[in-house]
Amino acid sequence: MAPKPRVLYWFRTDLRLHDSPALKAALDLSPEHFWPIWCWDPHYVYRARVGPNRWQYLLDCQSDLSASLTKLNPKSKLFVIREAPQTLLPKLFKAWKITHLVFEKDTDAYARTRDDEVVKLAEKAGVKVVVKMGRTLYDPDELVEKNGGKPTMSISQVEAAGRKIGAIARPIPAPKRIPAPGDTKLDFDQDRPASEPDFNAIQRSGQESSYEKLAGPKGDFGVPTLSELGIDEANTPHRGGETRALEALASILSNKTYTATFQKPQTAPTAFSPQSTTLLSPHMHFGSLSCREFYWRVQDVVDEYNAKNKGGASKPPTSLTGQLLFRDMYFGAQAKLGWSFGQTVTNPNCRFVPWHLRSKVDPKTKLITGDYEVDSEEAEQWFQRWKYGRTGFPWIDAAMRQLREEGWIHHLARHAVACFLTRGGCYIDWERGAEVFEEWLIDHESACNIGNWQWLSCSAFYAQFYRCYSPIAFPKKTDKEGAFVRRFVPELKDFPAKYIYEPWKAPIQDQKKAGCVIKGDGSHKEVDGIRAYPKPMFDFNERREICIQGLKNAYHVGLYGNDKKVLDGSWRALFDDDAEGPTEGTNEADGTNGKVHRIKKDFDVDGDNMGVDEEEGGAADTGGDNKDGERGGNKRKRGGKGTLDSFISPGKSRKKV
Repeated sequence: MAPKPRVLYWFRTDLRLHDSPALKAALDLSPEHFWPIWCWDPHYVYRARVGPNRWQYLLDCQSDLSASLTKLNPKSKLFVIREAPQTLLPKLFKAWKITHLVFEKDTDAYARTRDDEVVKLAEKAGVKVVVKMGRTLYDPDELVEKNGGKPTMSISQVEAAGRKIGAIARPIPAPKRIPAPGDTKLDFDQDRPASEPDFNAIQRSGQESSYEKLAGPKGDFGVPTLSELGIDEANTPHRGGETRALEALASILSNKTYTATFQKPQTAPTAFSPQSTTLLSPHMHFGSLSCREFYWRVQDVVDEYNAKNKGGASKPPTSLTGQLLFRDMYFGAQAKLGWSFGQTVTNPNCRFVPWHLRSKVDPKTKLITGDYEVDSEEAEQWFQRWKYGRTGFPWIDAAMRQLREEGWIHHLARHAVACFLTRGGCYIDWERGAEVFEEWLIDHESACNIGNWQWLSCSAFYAQFYRCYSPIAFPKKTDKEGAFVRRFVPELKDFPAKYIYEPWKAPIQDQKKAGCVIKGDGSHKEVDGIRAYPKPMFDFNERREICIQGLKNAYHVGLYGNDKKVLDGSWRALFDDDAEGPTEGTNEADGTNGKVHRIKKDFDVDGDNMGVDEEEGGAADTGGDNKDGERGGNKRKRGGKGTLDSFISPGKSRKKV
């Protein structure tokens, strides 16, 4: 009689028990012993940008899952082991006599590389590997295959490919029991990871010590703490875990009209306590909520609503289920393009724009290094002021401060701040903004974050660069009194409503009466003994025009990230020397002053450790711009330049670009 399987279940992006195809596959093996583990991967500890709020959310999810596993079997828990999977797993295979390794499929660029290596190591050790998809509605690789082998660049492409794949599977129930683990001794040496470069050094106020012992400081395989990571306590009110996720979903579904008629572009970006959207995206990211569970429970409410009301429910892409299609679109694009998806250089679907503060690129690998070139000190100042909410535009600053504080902002707030940084004001590389979102989002999903920044900068997916968000008119649509600004920019809390979005227009006597003067660049909280808020860092209308002209020029030149001229630096010869961005000269070396910048912890803002949502894909336009000129989704006529809120007709540009 063959021995019963000894199964190692590797949790990663699936921190739940309900609707887990990989977990079901593991338990269907009828194992003699079952070890649910988490490898404390140094890639995420040191190489991925993660702020305190997302760390806390992860630890919440791990703790909740561990408690749930123990309820199923008192001898079990989530065994967190402090070592990289590439070195740890082969040792566990041998020490615990593992016969099967089971995990959920992950198509992120780093995960692909890691998992390919792990599978080879398992095969070498004679361990069978079982991989199941459960992170998205559709397997991203299948989406690409059914899309003709191309990255999915529009919702219509996702829907068409989805029809070829077939119906979305119904969720499966959580297990009612699990086998006990076998021996959990770790009779082998630990391979300690190198801590440099540490992209999270900016977050640490103490010593990082999470790798001191394989099974943790108490030897009990416990979930690490923020203290072990050397990171201060989180400020976010949003907490993780499967228990909270299912409770939140049930609460949302109890309002059947909201669920069935939800249209994301119609929700208010200025709403807070509570917010106007579901805030389930971080649960999707960590897998504490299954996307299929969400999809089908929402769809059942929609079907019931339509049956009772003879229609009337919202439809994709703006409906609740439509948000998952945007998510799958970005996952499909990343699955096809891999590492190239996360950058402009080498990316065949990302338009090349000569932004300020472009990423440094390794000349051998052609991958971005995490550093960037400061071609303009002014642009660098604008970037830092944007990041820390000191632009002098209250709507932008309020959104960025909420992002830093809570780890989440509404998708339209994301649209506004991203447009402002890239094509609607600063003309700064979208990769800088994506890095900030990566650092502060609790729901950061690399595919969605990268895709959204390419969309909002009109580098890919979306091409209507002449439509910009006004930092003044747009927030007035949903918050004329400025309650959102008063909450997150408290220095302006006593300003009259007529000046809340343009405080620099208030007479000096009104400023003093409100207890805040509009002066300086925000580097000082007080000026002459009075609380201060900065002046606008530029004329928005003028900068918008400069950016629009810059994008028009870039589109006319027509380069993409994998073009030879982009790769060898000769793209400069195609742009006028006085064009916006580092365009001087004829080659890459001509346009840099040689300075390289790594983000430093330079600034402080009221409400320290401030934080963004990753379900923001629900833009009203379904876009679909790509290199081949193919368009997907709704067709819209070009209505002329303007802002998305007020359609201001701009005059001629005042500056040659």
